[in-house]
Amino acid sequence: RAVAQDLDINAWHAELLPTDKVTQIEHLLAAPHRGTVAFAGDGINDAPVLSRADVGIAMGALGSDAAIEAADVVLMDDDPQKITSAIKMARRTLRIVRQNIVLTLGVKAGVLLCSALGLLGTWQMPIAIFADVGVLILAILNAMRALRSSNRI
Repeated sequence: RAVAQDLDINAWHAELLPTDKVTQIEHLLAAPHRGTVAFAGDGINDAPVLSRADVGIAMGALGSDAAIEAADVVLMDDDPQKITSAIKMARRTLRIVRQNIVLTLGVKAGVLLCSALGLLGTWQMPIAIFADVGVLILAILNAMRALRSSNRI
């Protein structure tokens, strides 16, 4: 319930029998205009549902080997609150990746266009090197920001 509230999730289910879990996940996956279906579990009975869901989350410390192998994500300390942290970290990481793609392609396209138009003159080679190596270093430094959020989990 706490995870659903933190993530503003509309519907969630708990305390289902193993057959009810599979039935419920199939129902969710068949729904038109559905979003991403996530399932969190720790037992051997959860393995079929973990592998069927879009995102399977296994509780690793007490979970069975079958559940851990079937899952996409394994929480090693069985704290469901970590799910919200993992999702926030993943969203932050994707945002940084998109920034790096825009930065890299934007600078390289700009240098290519300026070079094709002859606007760089004798500075063409140093600017081309910066567009290649310098932007790579900037992208790496920007990507290192994701490490800060991973230390908080």
